[in-house]
Amino acid sequence: MKYRTLGRTGIKVSPYCLGAMMFGAVGNPDHDDSVRMIHKALDAGVNFVDTADIYSHGESEEIVGKALKGRRDDVVLATKAHLSMGDDPNRMGSSRRWLVRALDDSLRRLQTDHVDLFQVHRPAPDTDVEETLSALTDLIRAGKVRAIGSSTFPASEIVEAQWVAERRGLARFRTEQPPYSILDRGIENEVLPVCERYGMGTLVWSPLAQGLLTGRFRKGTGTESRRARFKHMTDERRLDAVERLVPVAEEAGMSLTHMAMAFVIAHPGVTSAIIGPRTEAHLDDLLAGVDTVLDDDVLDRIDAIVPPGSGVGALDMDYRTPAILQPQLRRRPTEDRSAA
Repeated sequence: MKYRTLGRTGIKVSPYCLGAMMFGAVGNPDHDDSVRMIHKALDAGVNFVDTADIYSHGESEEIVGKALKGRRDDVVLATKAHLSMGDDPNRMGSSRRWLVRALDDSLRRLQTDHVDLFQVHRPAPDTDVEETLSALTDLIRAGKVRAIGSSTFPASEIVEAQWVAERRGLARFRTEQPPYSILDRGIENEVLPVCERYGMGTLVWSPLAQGLLTGRFRKGTGTESRRARFKHMTDERRLDAVERLVPVAEEAGMSLTHMAMAFVIAHPGVTSAIIGPRTEAHLDDLLAGVDTVLDDDVLDRIDAIVPPGSGVGALDMDYRTPAILQPQLRRRPTEDRSAA
């Protein structure tokens, strides 16, 4: 496995990052099975593991901690905080109060004294980014964190965080974790170029579009009842795109899964793609395609189906800014709408 440098941190990571979201109650509740999968990935050359406190409410981190006993020094370990971990409104967000507590909780579950990458899981419109970066800087100086990153930040907020870090003499985000797949190419417009400009590494999530690019969910194959649980899997536009992508993969002599994974790590702005297997069979299939390389003809055919910088529908877990979610932020008061 060929290793890549994570931005300008000097840290070498594998092009596949093992995502631990499916380890625990949400995906695979068998701890021993999950530990075996982690060991198999490490034995195959994967040295990058990404988890988060919110995954199965801490259970994922506990499983990763068990798996890394005796192997911690050989692994680049990443976790995240921000999403709600309880009813208390202060057990979430990007405040100093919460991030310091959240990291200590994560370190306890992971059975380690530091993480290599600590990421803010989502933007926090209610928190000054200087507050967040100041807290993260102190965690680095305390030796609990080696590098810090953001996840699913719009390009404008990535730039703002870089500027604040420079002006205030604070640690800056060294990585970004955005969604990216053949069906979700929006980050090619600004996020990836901005990350490259600031020397940030990127570990992209959902390269298989939450399962659509595995080929297991097809039109007219009786998978409709399973698809109905997820909004993005009932989007006919996305399903139509999958049907057009399947023959591209077949004619190139590879599976749709392998083509989808090779596509995302072919972008020069992408450091690693996060894989999130639930079963050992899923992991075996993903690892079997790690050496897949797409030629220009295949990439051109993909571009013709989903043009660069565009997307087909949206992921269920995609981030929406307050300006989109809150009508009052995009509608003038009724009395002010007249042009007269």
